[in-house]
Amino acid sequence: LCKNMQYQLITTFEHLEKVCEAAQRQEAVALDTEFVRTKTLTPHLGLIQLYDGHQLVLIDPLAIDNMQPFVALLENTEVVKVLHSCSEDLEAFLTAFDTVPTPVFDTQIAGSILDMGPSLGYAKLVELLCEISLDKGESRTDWLARPLREAQLSYAANDVLYLLPCYQQLASNVQALGKVHWIYEEVALLVEKKRAQMPEDFAYLSIKNSWRLNSEQLTVLQALAAWRLNTARKKDLALNFVFKEGHLFEAAQRLIDDKSGLSRINGVNHQSVRRYGDTIVTLIEEARARYAQTPEKLRLPIVQRLIDIAKYKKYLAELKTISEQIAKDNGVTTDVIASKKQLNQLLKWYWFPVDETRVQGLKPDLLSTWRAPLFRPHVARLLGDEPTQ
Repeated sequence: LCKNMQYQLITTFEHLEKVCEAAQRQEAVALDTEFVRTKTLTPHLGLIQLYDGHQLVLIDPLAIDNMQPFVALLENTEVVKVLHSCSEDLEAFLTAFDTVPTPVFDTQIAGSILDMGPSLGYAKLVELLCEISLDKGESRTDWLARPLREAQLSYAANDVLYLLPCYQQLASNVQALGKVHWIYEEVALLVEKKRAQMPEDFAYLSIKNSWRLNSEQLTVLQALAAWRLNTARKKDLALNFVFKEGHLFEAAQRLIDDKSGLSRINGVNHQSVRRYGDTIVTLIEEARARYAQTPEKLRLPIVQRLIDIAKYKKYLAELKTISEQIAKDNGVTTDVIASKKQLNQLLKWYWFPVDETRVQGLKPDLLSTWRAPLFRPHVARLLGDEPTQ
């Protein structure tokens, strides 16, 4: 494995077709993406790196109109796609091609199963397994700008060059533990979550401090959060570039009824107030009228917090003990089995009438894929039958 293997920059359909045809014949290919997501809701793909053990290529998706040969490679289930910490790459592929690579072997997940650290960086992984230190100098690049400099392209090429040798070592070690399916299933679960859409009417659930609001304020926040998410999706703008979360919350909390009230919110962006002020004020008015006309028992229930539930600490401790036992039985660390966030997700799903997992049509992680058979009997004993959807 040489330090400066020559890469090729692919800018035409014909060249892409040739490269992908050759890659289809390999057992595994390493992939990475470079994208930009500063003000947008979705990542904008700037470059795709591919190494199949023979050819190292940088594919320019901005130069090629028809990416079908690459999409076919992504969807070829006979070829393992090796990625490191693939969450954002999956999103970039979903946005660009409306598809994801399958199956994906994620080297970061493999590293955590092998107790190399819970969120191991790529450079650290390469250092541990290949004894090579990588230069991370170009990570802050605008990958949509053209032309890309030689230093940027080499940096990008290095991001996949060492993935395959790492994969070979990791795969055989995870194979020895009989846990390779954990990696594939973990990524499949991630894909399911990326594909799930938060319904706009429930966008308020992910707004910090929403539990502080009474039912009327919450009805207003629901309308504002739905409008913000809808606007962000239509214009492909990051949520806070439409209207900042804290300012949205304050508008709902104070039930602001005119534009000058909005302008007085501390730190508010006056351009946003000019652009959206009338809309926001109208939404607040309409939400309050709707609230006033809704019979009490049909009004929005106030947002609950786990820490306000008396039995929460006891049940969380029980679930931690269960996780520790499962980890011990499987020869892995507890953080592979369940994070505190995942334990909380399960409890919310069981206890709350409305929670983010359920409204997206998902199940809690602990009752999904490879974790389900490990957790289900314990969870049923502790929390009872699964709540009906």
